[in-house]
Amino acid sequence: REWTMKTSIVFLLCISLFPGFSQGRVVGEDETGFAECNMFFPGQVPPEGFTEPFHVKICQQYNKEPRFATLYSTKDKIPLYSAFKYTKPAQNEKENWLVEPQIDDPENDLHEMVHEADIVGTVANLGANQALTSDYMGSGYERGLLNPSFLHEEDFQMATYTLTNAVPLSPSLSKSWHRDIGRVVKQALVPHCSEKDHLYLLAGAIPSSVQVKGKVSVPETLWLAACCDAPEGWSLGLVKKMNDENSLADLTVGELEKQLLAGVHLFKGNCGEDNQSQEKTEAILQAVSQIRSGEQVGTSDSQEAKDSGLVRRVAGIIATPFIKLLELLIYVFVELVKFVFYFLWLVIKRVGGTVLDGVYSLWNGLMSYLKAISTVLISIPYDVGRVIINIFLGFLQIVQDVVSLTYRILRIPVGFVLHLAAFPYHSICAIPSVLKDMATGIGGTFSLVIDATASLLHGFYYLSGHIVKRFVPKGSSDD
Repeated sequence: REWTMKTSIVFLLCISLFPGFSQGRVVGEDETGFAECNMFFPGQVPPEGFTEPFHVKICQQYNKEPRFATLYSTKDKIPLYSAFKYTKPAQNEKENWLVEPQIDDPENDLHEMVHEADIVGTVANLGANQALTSDYMGSGYERGLLNPSFLHEEDFQMATYTLTNAVPLSPSLSKSWHRDIGRVVKQALVPHCSEKDHLYLLAGAIPSSVQVKGKVSVPETLWLAACCDAPEGWSLGLVKKMNDENSLADLTVGELEKQLLAGVHLFKGNCGEDNQSQEKTEAILQAVSQIRSGEQVGTSDSQEAKDSGLVRRVAGIIATPFIKLLELLIYVFVELVKFVFYFLWLVIKRVGGTVLDGVYSLWNGLMSYLKAISTVLISIPYDVGRVIINIFLGFLQIVQDVVSLTYRILRIPVGFVLHLAAFPYHSICAIPSVLKDMATGIGGTFSLVIDATASLLHGFYYLSGHIVKRFVPKGSSDD
């Protein structure tokens, strides 16, 4: 599975180098039928009865020209049918897968089918309503085309490689379906429709409950409905069951419609099914029977034609091992080329990543070095100025310390001498003050004694007078 995913990634990278020109247009509800693609239905009337809201009509275009019509189921993520006409097949078939952006995002400005890788991240809800390449990778299923590309010319072939025209098929069933449809259309239907432009084809699928990765429904039945809308018209239905890749049952269009949804009508008026020629129908059924049995359909019953067919069958049997061997060698060669591309891409990625990482690291280192050098160069003048200022401040501090020390040394003797010189002045000059204070003290003491004596005598006088007044009679003389 890992190998398959790797090779698929390489394949997607390779095809992305070759952009396609396919276009598609989701038909709005207000438009009748499939718009420009109504030309792929008899009388320009599409099938009736497909009315579910998840049924989306798509007019598949290429170079702005309608190529075929598709009714797509956004619920089952597969087409329910594709309507087309047979054209002369091209010799070279190119596989170039596309998606339809408007199915998932109707509001986007992309009106053409594009490569899935070109719109990742730009289209809202991509893959919500349609299958993507990743849904098939590693699942064991192929993207089987309902409308086979090999039934068309080159312009039509490019338009068929869209995931809206693909259903999950096993490799063997896809090969069987395309082989049988190709033989039936080329050998049984086209030769019996007198007007080739009036041969209308519907290739469809009936979804089952089996889903790939829980998203894309695997068909339980593949079917083909043909209508020759000519004067001698006829219609035919073919059915192939998924559980039997060799089965190919023919039935009428009416019987086919009964196996589809209730009320479905594939062709307007059943394409003259009720009035079609019995001989024409038997001739077509005989051709289908021969194809189913593996016989080569021819237009002559002569012995020469039979011998030629026998020779071709014998030659085919003999050549089959060589063809298978050639296919194996081509497959091995393609896988080898894919591996070489993947290996080269991985080497380029690793080498390129290593070189870019180295350049990025070198650039970061260079920037860091230049930043460090710039920082150092810018800081040199600042550091020099700071050193000079520190030296000057240190010198001033030294001068201050010397002056302070000198002042402290000289302050002791100078103070002592000043105090010693001031002692006689303070001692001698203090004598008059002392004598004055002594005289003041003696005078004060003498005055205090006199005041005390006078006070004492006055007291005695006062006391004597008080006693005399108390005890001496008032009638005596005042003396």
